Amino acid sequence: MGLLSQGSPLNWEETRKYADHIRKHGIIQFLNIYNKLKDRQKDVLKWGDEVEYMLVEFDDKDEKVRLVLNGGDVLATLQDQGENINPNHPTLWRPEYGSYMIEGTPGQPYGGTMSEFNTVEGNMRKRRREASSVLNPRETLCTVTAFPRLGCPGFTKPEYRPTPVETGVSKSLFFPDEAINRHPRFSTLTRNIRHRRGEKVVINVPIFKDKCTPSPFVEEFPEDDGEAARAALPDHIYMDAMGFGMGNCCLQVTFQACSIDEARYLYDQLATFCPIVMALSAASPFYRGHVSDIDCRWGVISASVDDRTQEERGLKPLKNNKYRIFKSRYDSIDSYLSCCGEKYNDIDLTIDEEIYKQLLSAGIDKLLAQHIAHLFIRDPLSVFEEKIHLDDENESDHFENLQSTNWQTMRFKPPPPNSDIGWRVEFRPMEVQLTDFENAAYVVFVVLLTRVILSYKLDFIIPLSKVDENMKVAQKRNAVQEGMFYFRKDIFKGCNPVLDGTASAQNGLESDGANEEYTLMSIDTIINGKVSYSPMSVPSMTWSCQRGFFLLKGVFPSHCRQVLEDYLGFLSDRVFTLEYTEH
Repeated sequence: MGLLSQGSPLNWEETRKYADHIRKHGIIQFLNIYNKLKDRQKDVLKWGDEVEYMLVEFDDKDEKVRLVLNGGDVLATLQDQGENINPNHPTLWRPEYGSYMIEGTPGQPYGGTMSEFNTVEGNMRKRRREASSVLNPRETLCTVTAFPRLGCPGFTKPEYRPTPVETGVSKSLFFPDEAINRHPRFSTLTRNIRHRRGEKVVINVPIFKDKCTPSPFVEEFPEDDGEAARAALPDHIYMDAMGFGMGNCCLQVTFQACSIDEARYLYDQLATFCPIVMALSAASPFYRGHVSDIDCRWGVISASVDDRTQEERGLKPLKNNKYRIFKSRYDSIDSYLSCCGEKYNDIDLTIDEEIYKQLLSAGIDKLLAQHIAHLFIRDPLSVFEEKIHLDDENESDHFENLQSTNWQTMRFKPPPPNSDIGWRVEFRPMEVQLTDFENAAYVVFVVLLTRVILSYKLDFIIPLSKVDENMKVAQKRNAVQEGMFYFRKDIFKGCNPVLDGTASAQNGLESDGANEEYTLMSIDTIINGKVSYSPMSVPSMTWSCQRGFFLLKGVFPSHCRQVLEDYLGFLSDRVFTLEYTEH
């Protein structure tokens, strides 16, 4: 959802004037938070999930399914019946990008006791019942990643036509502005991304070809002024608006670490799991009424908010812009944060050198300084007139302005000023599932994984360039069964903070095509292991939905058996089956 400031939004020309001001004060705000809380220790585990929903109407008479554009009214009703009258209400509701979307979270964070894992699915069910109770007849709440007919004629209720040639927010050929949430943040982001980029966003998704698909598959766009014809690729599904990405739904989980060092360690370790879990949760093969040749939304949403100019994308020499930027602001992470990951940072990192030096001189270590300096190469996209001049000691809106619009697979989250919240990490790549059981299983899996990583001091880190390659594989059709992913062979060696910067082979990078630290594996091998070889060498947590039972399968050392009793014995109200072989 990001930062939801209220006020008078500035257009791109006005926003650009304040970009340096916001970056300057954003760094000051970060330093104030860091200096106050860098030594904070012993925070307990608190965590929560975010589930995004679509409001859908089933019209039996016309045999049509449409997205209902009354998310604002539904949200207001839910808040009036919940948190506005009871601060301890068990659910919280927030707006999302689409006017047909809402986001639900638990009212209070879950704690570190094992019994609380049993309440996750129940809370998700409560959210669904609560929101469903205020809908109109024939309307329902759906957890579907990408609505298959998003952008097709008549996909909304009420129906609106796109306005590509008129003054509007997105100027899309397919996505009407009325489908964007009425909160000014969302329309401002949409308009300013387009203006900063200098053209509409371009999304091309490969079409799935069967015997009925024309070859080449080429579309014509009657209302096109020539921009779509230049941008659309043959054998691809073309889309042209932020709504095709941010109008999708996802599943996220945020958890509090005990300290800043633990947060950075978990950030790095979980980064390697982002493509794995994304492929496991893949749920979005349909776009604009067509069947695509991909299974995940990630590349779609990345392109949908890509505000880089042609210079920044390397299509023209740098003249008006400062940096060549290699990724959209919605993409995989570009650097590890812990000493364990430093020697595996093999991606060229574009940073703001002045900010980097400022952070170093203020006592920030190199890894964290380059992370922040990399985030701050971006411009702010949504600025409100009333929020320009702030109290840097007690507010963090300028920092969050850029932090919350760098949408990456993982997010390192400093504590808000003057709060009891600690250092947090957000896991962001998962696609939302159809049922509460599945969504609960995924978020519980991720949180349990963090406990196992910390308990056994596991090390999953591989060169970051290999994680990027895994991200590309994860989006391919049937990657969960057919894809091969780079994964660490021995996760029990742990990381060595003493760095040896000499030979690349010693640094865990490839030398002459050979490497002893990682290899290509299937997801089946990564999660379930094999009788002859188990890469994780710990209980692999594969949730089986059959008969509502949890099923754990894997091959693991005998000394790991205790982790089952420690971390999974809380499943008292379910049948828990363990199949294992000790070795």
